[in-house]
Amino acid sequence: MGFKENYPSVWFFGFIFLGLGLIFWVLIIPSALFLLVSVYFLYVRYQFSPQGRNLQDHIWKSVLANLDWNGEGRALDIVCGNGALTIKLAQKYPKAQIIGIDCWGKTWEYSKKICERNAMIEGVGEQVAFQKANALSLPFDDGYFDAVVSNFVFHMAGKSKDKRGVVREALRVVKKGGEFSFQDEFLLKQFYVDIDDLIETIKGWGISKVDFVQTRDADFIPRALKLPFILGTMGLIRGKNDRDILF
Repeated sequence: MGFKENYPSVWFFGFIFLGLGLIFWVLIIPSALFLLVSVYFLYVRYQFSPQGRNLQDHIWKSVLANLDWNGEGRALDIVCGNGALTIKLAQKYPKAQIIGIDCWGKTWEYSKKICERNAMIEGVGEQVAFQKANALSLPFDDGYFDAVVSNFVFHMAGKSKDKRGVVREALRVVKKGGEFSFQDEFLLKQFYVDIDDLIETIKGWGISKVDFVQTRDADFIPRALKLPFILGTMGLIRGKNDRDILF
């Protein structure tokens, strides 16, 4: 008497493979992507950390390297954060008087007191001053400063998507013959539309000596950080005010 062989059907194996496939797509791939993203941001943190490549220090120095100033007179750092760029400006130009301004909102860990403490630690406490002010409406007369700098802050100022007004206000306080160096996400079209148009707009305000430096291509920036959401839209506007009254 024969018997029927009890082999699993092809449908059974199909369901198994389908289940394994679902597990792969639902668990394995998202986990791998999460791990990859985590590793990338650990790499970014290492690049910026003082214990790593200290990339932030290079970025600050790029602002000063593009400031063609003799270091005599008054200088302003717009939205100074913890005072790092303000302090570096004072150290590079020991004859100058430096002011750093910021709003220091509650969402930030910085404050005027922290800036003053940092300046004292770095030995420039008598050379710099910090005050609370808004980048959209600087509390200084036209042409008050011999040099003005700023780093990665214009795109965060105000609610308007068009940040050209912030640039205009910064240039207002640069005296005739004064120098400026502003670094920001100038290649981000949602804020500045087109860099060539921005440069032409600035020239239309009366500043003929202005040019754009694509600092995202600097040698100190790793290729992996030249993505749009890291440093891929980074650039710098530098120049000299060659008018008595700008606006």
